Amino acid sequence: MPIDSNKILVDSIKRLLRRGATSHLAKIVNKTHGADLSVLFRSLSLAQQRKLFDMITDVEQKGILFSELEEDIFQDLIEDMPIEGIVEILENMPADDVADIIGRLPEGKSQDILDKMKKAESEEVEDLLRYDDDTAGGIMVPDFISLKEDVTAREAIESLQKEHSDVEMAFYLYVVDEYGKLVGVSSLRQLVVVPPETPLKEFMSTDVFSVKTDMDQEEVARIVARYDILAVPVVDDSNQLVGVVTVDDVIDILRKEATEDILKMAGAGEEFVETKSIFKSTRIRLPWLFASCVGGIFAFFIIGKFESSILKYAYLAAFIPVIMGMGGNIGTQSSTIVVRGLATGRLNVRDIWSVVLKELSIGVILGLVYGALIGSVAQLRYSMEALAISVALAVVSSMSVAALVGSLVPMAFARINIDPAVATGPFVTTAIDIISVFFYFKIATTLLGI
Repeated sequence: MPIDSNKILVDSIKRLLRRGATSHLAKIVNKTHGADLSVLFRSLSLAQQRKLFDMITDVEQKGILFSELEEDIFQDLIEDMPIEGIVEILENMPADDVADIIGRLPEGKSQDILDKMKKAESEEVEDLLRYDDDTAGGIMVPDFISLKEDVTAREAIESLQKEHSDVEMAFYLYVVDEYGKLVGVSSLRQLVVVPPETPLKEFMSTDVFSVKTDMDQEEVARIVARYDILAVPVVDDSNQLVGVVTVDDVIDILRKEATEDILKMAGAGEEFVETKSIFKSTRIRLPWLFASCVGGIFAFFIIGKFESSILKYAYLAAFIPVIMGMGGNIGTQSSTIVVRGLATGRLNVRDIWSVVLKELSIGVILGLVYGALIGSVAQLRYSMEALAISVALAVVSSMSVAALVGSLVPMAFARINIDPAVATGPFVTTAIDIISVFFYFKIATTLLGI
């Protein structure tokens, strides 16, 4: 739903809530998609959320809302809800969404829910819960279409109509051998264009892109995006087909991972601020900002070391912001390019030195351009050649080192299996500020003979 439509919906619901227009509210709520309701719920109080939730008559609509709600809102919404009511909703949802929801709940409550669910459905969910949340096994759908390779096209179509009509997203038909091992795949289009008596093994594709249950979800998303497929089969260590990851899950992964990277790079945690309490937001940001604080203190001591120089030539202080700013900007650019390249698979950790060398070269070239420009401004303003050269060299040094640090640190973090996004926030910018200040005053005092 477009942003303007969302705003209209929120304003209308709030107005009707104030008026107590229950019948009109019920009509709007039941005509609104669950995903749009999840956006609406962010703007409402808990009491208003519960009131609207109770108005929803379609259990499947409630399930969609459950799967789309932010974790904090979801936890508050179901806190006083009877277990039977939660179970009724979960039993009408895909198993992978149920596993994701139950994984967020306290252990006691999740176990109570599993005990109340139908045996077959609870077993499916428990199987999914065995895998880590951020792996292919954790996000896969256990409902898929698989048939033996000797089955004919006619028999396959009949099987789809009779036995697999409730499969969530029937994009492909997977072919397995007598041991359940994946041997091929057929699109539904291929199934209907071949002669009815043709066995699957004669027209199936044996070049199947599959992923292991323990593969990281980001890598799964990259495979789906790279090969333009609508679903990717998930196999265990013996190559037995155990589930599929569909494109809707991939979209959610890409959105989630991109959001987490951006927020980490800003040093703001991994979730949007509106999904957290003030205390939690403060607690998450506190250690990140501590790095900036420590860096500022180091910069203070460095500047203090050159206090006599600043007292003698006060105009030296005028260029500190621009030198630190230019270094900080190019450092952030380099680190952002590297982090995003690593996340999308465009850059490889093995190429660390070629990537760093390229960014360093760019930093040097840009440093020369802007060093000449800012040095010229210094010459025009103060008519001191030594000062102009000092400023120019400081800009070149600052931008070159910033590009080096901004590209090297994320690559080094990735090499030792630490999320490179954490390196691009306060760590890189703080290091660059300290280095920029030190280089500037060291160059200036040397050339000016202070």
